[in-house]
Amino acid sequence: MSTVQDANTTVVSGFHPLDVALRMTPQHDGSMQATAPAAYWNMVGPYGGITAAQMLQAVLAQPNLLGEPVSITVNFAGPVASGDMRIEAVAVRTNRSTQHWTVSMGQRNAEGEYEICTTATVITAVRRETFSMDSLDPPAMPDPATCERYDTQGAMEWLHRYDMRVVQGAIPTVWDDSGQESISQLWVRDDPPRPLDFPALAALCDVFFPRIWLQRARRVPAGTVGMTVYFHAGSEQLAQQADRHVLAQASAQAFRNGYFDQTAQLWDAEGSLLATSHQIVYYKE
Repeated sequence: MSTVQDANTTVVSGFHPLDVALRMTPQHDGSMQATAPAAYWNMVGPYGGITAAQMLQAVLAQPNLLGEPVSITVNFAGPVASGDMRIEAVAVRTNRSTQHWTVSMGQRNAEGEYEICTTATVITAVRRETFSMDSLDPPAMPDPATCERYDTQGAMEWLHRYDMRVVQGAIPTVWDDSGQESISQLWVRDDPPRPLDFPALAALCDVFFPRIWLQRARRVPAGTVGMTVYFHAGSEQLAQQADRHVLAQASAQAFRNGYFDQTAQLWDAEGSLLATSHQIVYYKE
């Protein structure tokens, strides 16, 4: 594996940047210490998808974990600054087959005061074999090997962590208020390639640029306020997917008074749903 940067931008050889970002040190009070990863930096703070992955990892690392993730809802309450952060995951209720978690991420501000920057709820469960089917088929897409890789030269650092092959709905090259549909379809995977797991899948659900940029061809300030991911795949399906490209699709349904929504679907290489996602995103004129 190629040399990558760790969360403090010092060079680490032989480690995937996602695995570096997911490193956590247990603390005496039951919380986890992690670091805001420079390798996934966005315009202000880390890419939201990596924050969701870290919140989920804090749950998966708990010794009393029951089952596998079914959903995660992340509320981006404030910016995450560079440096260390504290993540606390608490199992608020455990049933026979489901477990409910609250998660908080916080840091010391410039005045030394502790502030919460992100909160989340996570549901894990023991999945049982039942009737199963997908009611949403994937769109017809060319093989990812035949699609041109999206050029991330000069882009935010986090975009360099993904191999994206956009088929429809790329970011506009001309900002002229021309307006288009808000749908994007692409193949995407971690770069360097990495076997898919739940934190990686949570992060992939946030790879889409703001829908309002595509809808209006106007680059306005925008940021995700809340994101929910529903995991339809279990660990076995993720293992079968391995490090191949995931088919991803996103669109918006309404833009109104400074907020728009985003709905997204991610399918595996065989066309089975891995996850669906919903977001509420802030924008301003």
